[in-house]
Amino acid sequence: MSRKRKSQSQKKKRRNQKKTSYPVPNRNYKSSIFAMVFSDKKRLLELYNGISGKNYKDPELLEINTLENAIYMAIRNDLSFLIASRLSLYEHQSTYSPNLPLRMLLYLADLYAGLTKEENLYGETKVLLPPPQFVIFYNGEKPQPDRQILRLSDLYAVEEEEHKLELLAVMLNINAGHNPELMAACRTLWEYAEYTDRVRRYAKELPIAEAVERAITECIREGILKEFLRKNRAEAKRMSIYEYDQEKHLRQEREASWEKGREAGKEEGMKLLDNLYSFLAKEGRTNDILRAVQDPEYRDKMLREFLEE
Repeated sequence: MSRKRKSQSQKKKRRNQKKTSYPVPNRNYKSSIFAMVFSDKKRLLELYNGISGKNYKDPELLEINTLENAIYMAIRNDLSFLIASRLSLYEHQSTYSPNLPLRMLLYLADLYAGLTKEENLYGETKVLLPPPQFVIFYNGEKPQPDRQILRLSDLYAVEEEEHKLELLAVMLNINAGHNPELMAACRTLWEYAEYTDRVRRYAKELPIAEAVERAITECIREGILKEFLRKNRAEAKRMSIYEYDQEKHLRQEREASWEKGREAGKEEGMKLLDNLYSFLAKEGRTNDILRAVQDPEYRDKMLREFLEE
């Protein structure tokens, strides 16, 4: 057989071979409804006023500078903006992670790099920076206090008498029934919490698509996120279903792996695997989890990297 015919035959064979494909989810789905709601300057100003106790009226005072692709993380941060020469970074989470201060630090470094790219950092003139504020909005199902402070120094490998670098992030529980004063100060945040709470409650008795449809219909009828849901109904429904399904899938995979490990007498190995999946979930690396579940070789590779870290 000539080289040309052999090459064509090999190409045809490769095309006919069944390839293993892995879903590549949008890692922003987990918090995209929150980000979409508060990307509107009017709603974002309402949220900022509720958090800070300020009473700004003009939404155009806000300068949104949300990162599209933060370094190292391969994901965008949820919301960042300038107002009155102050920088605010808002992050929405449905899972608690002690690593959030480190992620905030990486976001901040990227933002400062962008804000000072035209400045002479080697000159004698002082480069002025907007002081940052870090807020995490938590609405996961695991119990968390209304308010807690996460510190970068809690991640340091050794104790120091005085930390040379510290970052404090405020984590606020925005589940229904929590932080009533903040919810009263920001009606939109209360509406967001009410919507997500209804989706979760209805999903316990209905298929998720029906639960989301019911929550959206009720909320529109009752004036809860009415403008947003009417305008973005299809997208909001798709996002809510995706988020719920992904969280449920990851939880079931971890539980199944743990049970399988118990039956095989490999409890320590399953603990390690569970720790790996938890770590990847907290880092937003859903695609890595799904691939590890389907591909034993890739799972072993991820475990080796996890142990080396």
